[in-house]
Amino acid sequence: MQSAMVDLMPSGIAVPERDAVLGQAIPFDRDRWLAHLPDANWWPPELDECPTAAGRRQVDRSVVFGIADRSDSVEGRRHLLTAALVWGTGTKARSVARRVRVFSDSSPRDIDARLEAALDMLRQEGAVAAYYAFNNEHRIRFLGPAFFTKVLYFAGREERTGAWRPLILDRFVALALRASGTDGEWHTSGWRTPCYERYLSLVHGHARREGVLPDQIEAALFTHGKHLVRRPR
Repeated sequence: MQSAMVDLMPSGIAVPERDAVLGQAIPFDRDRWLAHLPDANWWPPELDECPTAAGRRQVDRSVVFGIADRSDSVEGRRHLLTAALVWGTGTKARSVARRVRVFSDSSPRDIDARLEAALDMLRQEGAVAAYYAFNNEHRIRFLGPAFFTKVLYFAGREERTGAWRPLILDRFVALALRASGTDGEWHTSGWRTPCYERYLSLVHGHARREGVLPDQIEAALFTHGKHLVRRPR
């Protein structure tokens, strides 16, 4: 699929520098997570080395990328899943409670098998095939697209199979895409595989024209989508 010449963001929306993207830090509460993991071995040790701000440890994208470097093992994939969930959730008890349902509704063995299969698909056939796998036969209950695309994004690192790197697609990114006037059904959840493929095509095409990396465009879309939610109506 070829990307059309589409301006994904209104003029005046800044594309962040890559260092700013990698440094996007999210606070977390270690104890809230440890209480709900299958066991303490699912907790990545790197998270205990994260810097503290305002009394909370904060994990950024660069740390999760480092954890993802170990995703060729069972323990490494477990750590990647936990780290991606922690980075994407924040500290609110209600948000953490929703995310940890991933662990309470599936056995560790089932999660391991599905993670391995989807990430193997990423390495062998690329981001779109891996998205389909995570969204269908290798679906993990309560791990929806907004979060399994985080797993794919960090596992994808800089290398890729196929035309595109995996990128995060969540409701804020979708709201920004909807506002941009691009074609496609940009719902705030439940995106089917062709929608994700269209998203990757658009963002990679836009990144090439801007001379930046695709996750810089994703981060800009995310920020713009959050602004749209907060803007007075």
